Amino acid sequence: MNQHSKIFSYLGLAARGGRLVSGEFSTEQAVKKGKAYIVIVAIDASDNTKKSFRDMCTYYRVNIYFYGSKEQLGHAIGKEFRASVAVTDANLAEAVEKVLLEEQKEAEIAEKDRQ
Repeated sequence: MNQHSKIFSYLGLAARGGRLVSGEFSTEQAVKKGKAYIVIVAIDASDNTKKSFRDMCTYYRVNIYFYGSKEQLGHAIGKEFRASVAVTDANLAEAVEKVLLEEQKEAEIAEKDRQ
């Protein structure tokens, strides 16, 4: 299983277990109430949405990642398009973040190899 599908599988698992909120309003509420352990915003979300979540997550000290498309995030959790999701379970958030960081590291290595 590649990293990409592993992340979406974790998100689907979190959604089925009631450990994930999605959509801009619900994600924002989870962050502000201290329930979000990690936030993922779609790469194709609007610049305003990205900035808003980046600023909010920085203020509330919640890790944020920009990953996947709105369609991919929605599909992973069995919904329509979703610009943002927040994982509300510490263990699942840790698992997702671990895979995201591994993927980032692999991308950086691949970029260095190309240079």
